[in-house]
Amino acid sequence: MNPVGSLKEPARIAFIGAGDISLLHAEAIRNHISSAELAGLWSIDDALNQEKAALFDCKIYESAEALVNDPTIDAVFILTNLESHTENATLAMNAGKHVLIEKPVAPTVAELEQLKACAEQNGVILCPGHNYIHEPALARTRELIDGGKLGDLAAIYIHYHINHPEEVAKRYPGVIRHILTHHSYLLLYLAGANNPPEAVSAMKSVIHYDEFEGEDLAMVNIRLKSGALAHFCADFAADDHSADPWTFLIKVIGTEGATRFSYRDWVENKPGVVHSHTWSAYEYHIREEIRHFVEKSLRLGEAPLSTINDAITCQKIIEAAERSVAERREIDLS
Repeated sequence: MNPVGSLKEPARIAFIGAGDISLLHAEAIRNHISSAELAGLWSIDDALNQEKAALFDCKIYESAEALVNDPTIDAVFILTNLESHTENATLAMNAGKHVLIEKPVAPTVAELEQLKACAEQNGVILCPGHNYIHEPALARTRELIDGGKLGDLAAIYIHYHINHPEEVAKRYPGVIRHILTHHSYLLLYLAGANNPPEAVSAMKSVIHYDEFEGEDLAMVNIRLKSGALAHFCADFAADDHSADPWTFLIKVIGTEGATRFSYRDWVENKPGVVHSHTWSAYEYHIREEIRHFVEKSLRLGEAPLSTINDAITCQKIIEAAERSVAERREIDLS
């Protein structure tokens, strides 16, 4: 293991997993972060390995075990499907590697707690892939909240309305687990550690899927310790092309001020891997997340902006939302 603070430059990073999200991670490392180097990758798909290794100009490992046991690798990014996150991250941490895991980090609170214990036992950094909190506008919002300039927090709204075809949605477990995880860690970041969520109520629906049983629309209401309320919406069923579209929108309202962040402030008129347009902010957030992980956490020993404890709380919110849907009642988190 290369201890925090003793890494040589550049930090050598390897990927376990080579799906769509690897494109953004690789682009960030190779083109924007001089303090990191993409050394190699492995996934269960041999054809995908060949394609991505050629694209990224990096090594293909014979197995996940070979990758994590390479003494020249400093950190491993877990970019596989959700169900294999815990297995692959544990493998890497037991080999002494620092780890960044794409969200959702794990499917249960129990697995998240196992990952936390494994990181502590091995003395490595474990960073959840909670990328949106690396948006500068949200850092300014957090500063305004913490400084009391927005007054008492009243409401936080986080909306996501981007149509996903059914064949794409089948890759994911439904919008509650796939999208509302983002909303949950954003809420924790903005509300702060002293204002945790205390109660959750939720509803879900299926609007345009014919075969996939996962929900394509969900709404969640959350009460915070302070009494402030949050409202989440996650929508794969429809785009919002109105005059002020809520493609991805975060609004924070206090008694003395308010702030707003929107995906639509940075749009490229070209299709993304899934979306009808390229929302440039998302790519930037991935880049800055990796920069913080390498330059602040690995080199200086600073904690990630979002920790494994945050991931545990996020999963509790998600599970409470699912219980609320099933039981048609408010779920107490306190």
